[in-house]
Amino acid sequence: METSSMYGQVLEGTVTDLNKTEAFVQIEGVTFALDLSELEDLPELGDEIAGFVYETQNHKNKITTVMPNIMPGIWDFAEVKDTRSDLGVFVDVGLAEKDVVVSLDDLPLEHSEWPKKGDSVMVKLDVDHKGRLWGKLADLNLYMQIARSASDEEKNRDEECTVIAIRDSGTFVLTESYYLGFIHTNEQDGPLRIGQHVKARVIGSSHRRLNLSMRPRAFEEITPDAEMIMAVLEHARDGKIPYTDKSDPDDIKEYFGISKGSFKRALGNLMKQRKIEQRDGYTYLKK
Repeated sequence: METSSMYGQVLEGTVTDLNKTEAFVQIEGVTFALDLSELEDLPELGDEIAGFVYETQNHKNKITTVMPNIMPGIWDFAEVKDTRSDLGVFVDVGLAEKDVVVSLDDLPLEHSEWPKKGDSVMVKLDVDHKGRLWGKLADLNLYMQIARSASDEEKNRDEECTVIAIRDSGTFVLTESYYLGFIHTNEQDGPLRIGQHVKARVIGSSHRRLNLSMRPRAFEEITPDAEMIMAVLEHARDGKIPYTDKSDPDDIKEYFGISKGSFKRALGNLMKQRKIEQRDGYTYLKK
């Protein structure tokens, strides 16, 4: 058997040599290094050991008893470790000295939509005819098969999501609860990329998936007037100012440069968000 045809499989071999850090396992005449740190007991020559066989970045033959998180036919999320515009993105599947490439052929044409370091993508392992390991990116059909069926009962709930597919009309995501979600372009707060972690809230459901929005709830939007009041409070002594919604309009105009109506709306906005409180003729910044 050619060495390359062994990669990506779980095989059994015989311990033929040892040093301080590694055991050397021979499989059909080919030797693979095994880190002794993986084993509870020191093996003896002639022992049979089974493990996952692969080639490291530095072209060293390795065998590991610690199975990778992702295998041929087994899908899971993997963290992106690096990107190369001429090759694809490198992901960590749990192998020492080996990150696996998701080919640019599996990624969007627009590089701005590619995952970045720290993002997560769902992949399985593929092994080509040369024994090279690749990460095969999950497509939307797979997510539709594994996702839970959504309903309007989740409406208004906040969801942690991972971007899984981008279309002209919007973005598909998978929530931490394994619901399939869709964020229309009008409900996004900017361009998104595959593998990006985003927070969105449920605004409805259709076709067994959640409709989501990244836009803040109306009461969560901080207006420029509210931002100014927050800045004044943050720099005020004891975090308080002698102005409330009962203050004289002329005093408010002179100090803040805005009308009393605008001032009251800004205060109401901040109080709904529990950022401030009013008492004894003062507005206080809540700790």
